[in-house]
Amino acid sequence: MIEMDVADPKSVEAALKGRVFDTVINNAGTTASLPALEHGPAEIDAIIDTNLKGAFHVARIAAKAMIDAGRGGCIVNVASFLGTRVASHVSAYAASKEGLIQLTRSLALEWARHGIRVNAICPGYIETDLNREFFATDAGQALIKRVPQRRLGHDPLAAPPRTGGLR
Repeated sequence: MIEMDVADPKSVEAALKGRVFDTVINNAGTTASLPALEHGPAEIDAIIDTNLKGAFHVARIAAKAMIDAGRGGCIVNVASFLGTRVASHVSAYAASKEGLIQLTRSLALEWARHGIRVNAICPGYIETDLNREFFATDAGQALIKRVPQRRLGHDPLAAPPRTGGLR
């Protein structure tokens, strides 16, 4: 893992300079759970800059290094199932993830001739520090009950998953 501010192209360039990777995974993301009318420009910019533009910066710089080195590779963008369906209070997030899905398609087409595969995965609800408090609420528990597995996904490197008697 390489740390950088994906929303800052200079940070991305500095972090990736002189490196060529076989596989790059764009997994940076942020959200704000607010009604659309309450999203201010700062929240919208932070979400789009991280989730969409950040992935574009990383993919572009990584692909250029792959092409310059004369080899292919794989870029995986972590989108979200909310990029393929709608939910309230996450309009900027959903738009950024749908944009990431379309960006993935475009880059896959453009870079295929260089042997670079670009794919997106669209996971469902994953418990993270960004949403843990919500999933502890009655509304969050009700949402979990609508998930076919009756549970959330979790990051194996993060806090242990929430367990309970959801049936």
